[in-house]
Amino acid sequence: MNKTSFIYGSLALLLFASCKKDQTLNYLYPEDSKPFFEPAPFGMTYIERGSYVMGAEDDELQNFNSTTKRVSVEAFWMDNTEITNNEYRQFVYWVRDSLARTLLAETFPEYMMTEDNRGNLYENPYLNWHIPIEWRNPDFQIALEELYIPEEERTYFRKSIDTRKFIYSYEWIDFKQAAKRKNRYNFDSQSYEGTVINADGQEVPIENRSSFIFKESVPVYPDTLCWIRDYTYSYNEPLTKKYFSHVGFDDYPVIGVNWHQAKAFCHWRTELMNKYQTQMSAPEVHAYRLPTEAEWEYASRGGHERTLYSWGSYYTRNLPGCFKANFKPRRGNYVADSESSTTTMKVGSFDPNDYGLYDMGGNVAEWTSSAFNEAAYENLNDFNPTYEYNSAPDDAPAMKRKVIRGGSWKDVAYYMRNSTRSFEYEDTTKSYIGFRCVRTSFKDEFRQ
Repeated sequence: MNKTSFIYGSLALLLFASCKKDQTLNYLYPEDSKPFFEPAPFGMTYIERGSYVMGAEDDELQNFNSTTKRVSVEAFWMDNTEITNNEYRQFVYWVRDSLARTLLAETFPEYMMTEDNRGNLYENPYLNWHIPIEWRNPDFQIALEELYIPEEERTYFRKSIDTRKFIYSYEWIDFKQAAKRKNRYNFDSQSYEGTVINADGQEVPIENRSSFIFKESVPVYPDTLCWIRDYTYSYNEPLTKKYFSHVGFDDYPVIGVNWHQAKAFCHWRTELMNKYQTQMSAPEVHAYRLPTEAEWEYASRGGHERTLYSWGSYYTRNLPGCFKANFKPRRGNYVADSESSTTTMKVGSFDPNDYGLYDMGGNVAEWTSSAFNEAAYENLNDFNPTYEYNSAPDDAPAMKRKVIRGGSWKDVAYYMRNSTRSFEYEDTTKSYIGFRCVRTSFKDEFRQ
């Protein structure tokens, strides 16, 4: 074979190979794989990635403690309203039903069985959610006796479910501790090096990957007594009795939930969504979570720079003179901003900001995932900034402060400002604090 023939033969082989699919590439991307698109989550608004000046406005910079910082935030989805009583009640009912099914499975094994595609029952370690719970069935009530309030605690001889037993247990991974340089896996000894702060706040050696897994059990029923506890010499018993449970308040923001309860709701919502995705043979989505302080402020500003309020104005009234949010505009006059309510209002009662988000100022203040620190702005990264701290039971109260934003129905206008930071302790419940969820978005090319 001469040199020319070899060259032509090589070119033909190369051309043939280039027309044929790479087997390695086929292995990584099977032929039956489909392009990924991220559908818009129901009830959420897309917030594009961007940059803004985080912190005090011009009129606040005279305050020696005020700080500003230009930061960039990755794109995310955000609930266009605060989580309502109806939405949070679904979480409570799910926890109730899971407890009931666990008890029923001890007497009725079919509650621990599942149907396959052909309708055949097979046993598995998971609860069977296909069979309805017959709450009025006398046999069921006997099996569920443990779930009801004890007789000596009942009023008017009413047999009702004990909401104190509604506890949601879940696990989460502390990626920040796992990512520390001192914590690494030694391939020679096949063991971990370093230490980890456990749930009790103690520094212990890393045993294995499970050292970074933390377990939490959270009572999920809202603290309805906060309506009375928050206000001395005030008659709020009707709200204590009916605000969360009555259908008339379905579309009102849930209150009386602490930071841990809000975080547990986000975990439950993620698990519910990803199980649905699995059933539909679709890829899992990013986790629902509480917004960081920077994300919340960025979303609240609605694309505007250096404006006081989320509606893009320096004023709390519109041109006709109507108030733009549910807050306390005058001392003791809680009805001046609305003719229909003195406390919370239905979500979305006022116009949204330019991102399509309702009640970013007023109605109820909102939990964020960020821990409160007066000097946080000086130390934050300028890309997706946040300061977080997982407190231990024995930590000082100052270490359990979480940032709340937005102001509420009982606050003056100052607390509705985009830049105003406030805090509350993570284990406390208030009649004026609720929350909304966010979800990190995939890249723009994946979005529908």
